[in-house]
Amino acid sequence: MRNLILVVLICWLFLPFTLAAQSDSSGTGLAGRVMNWLSQENKPPEKPRFLFYPTFGYSPETSLEIGVAGSVLFHAKNQYLKNRLSEITLFGFGTLRNQYGLWVDNAVYTDQDKWLILGRLRLQRFPLLYYGIGPEAPEADPVTVNGVYYLLRERIMHRVAHNMFAGVLLDAQYLGKVDFGGDQPTRPLPEGSGGSTNVAAGIGWVYDSRPNMLNTRKGWFAEIAWLHYGHALGSDYAFDNFSAEVRQYIPVGKNQVFAWQASGNVVSGNAPFNMLSLMGNESLMRGYYTGRYRDHQYYAAQAEYRFLPLPFSKRIGAAVFAGAGSVAPNLRSLDLAHVRFSGGGGLRYLLFPKKDIFVRFDVGITREGASFYIFTGEAF
Repeated sequence: MRNLILVVLICWLFLPFTLAAQSDSSGTGLAGRVMNWLSQENKPPEKPRFLFYPTFGYSPETSLEIGVAGSVLFHAKNQYLKNRLSEITLFGFGTLRNQYGLWVDNAVYTDQDKWLILGRLRLQRFPLLYYGIGPEAPEADPVTVNGVYYLLRERIMHRVAHNMFAGVLLDAQYLGKVDFGGDQPTRPLPEGSGGSTNVAAGIGWVYDSRPNMLNTRKGWFAEIAWLHYGHALGSDYAFDNFSAEVRQYIPVGKNQVFAWQASGNVVSGNAPFNMLSLMGNESLMRGYYTGRYRDHQYYAAQAEYRFLPLPFSKRIGAAVFAGAGSVAPNLRSLDLAHVRFSGGGGLRYLLFPKKDIFVRFDVGITREGASFYIFTGEAF
């Protein structure tokens, strides 16, 4: 209920500003000048964009979150008609509960798409809610796991055919200084409750025909990956991770898109609790906290219909979405009774018309409540 009230207040506060910017197409008014400054709309399309903007959010585990994000958007050799859009984003945040973090994400295409470099860096002190393992993990009384978390993941892929890439994957994750629910946790301690270091190497294959990763209106994306975490690499645990994903984007008319996504993740071996397959996040199964359900296997799918923008507006868009997913210890244990559903909708604001980039404000609804998300770019 508190989340829903906050959503209404945010919409009420930002609607006048949004409408002012919408009506000020010349950019001479205050709202228009601010939006043009944030989006660097007046720059030539071939030039890199450096975006800088404040962020905020709210969730029961963080209270109010305030941050700042900066992004650079560019095309290799400034060839915007020839090379795909690349993005590097830096995001820092702090909360009223003394939590903080620094995130870096990169999706870089080199000249003529010869190389694709996808990666992320996470440095954060952030609570991790642990509900238990398995599809029947109870909602009540989750354990709050405090600690520091570091992640470095890179995919270095070479083009092997048109829109097709293959290469090596590297992954290193550390969870330390762990306080697992205090002196008397309400659930048995899982494997890895004292923290762990996990390092992996592997191989992957990607097919990507999307012209714009932040807002795709047509094309396909598919990925298959295998990672091996081993003692010889410096990992505390030995296990394997297999993942596969496919997405399709179908244009409907001029400014509408139907998109769907299917994903699966399988962990084989003795993995710590934080390296199991996790259900829920800001992209897939929106409305569920990341890790609300966790187990060795996770499968999910979703569909979304987007209005980019709405017929009566130049900048304001909207989307509706629905998804389903489940976790299980193995494939034979998958049960329709354990399938969880999520759905919702949201608004879009066209922040950068020349690059077709929207800011999204989504509300995800599940049988356990509602959560909201504010991000640059679409969920998938």
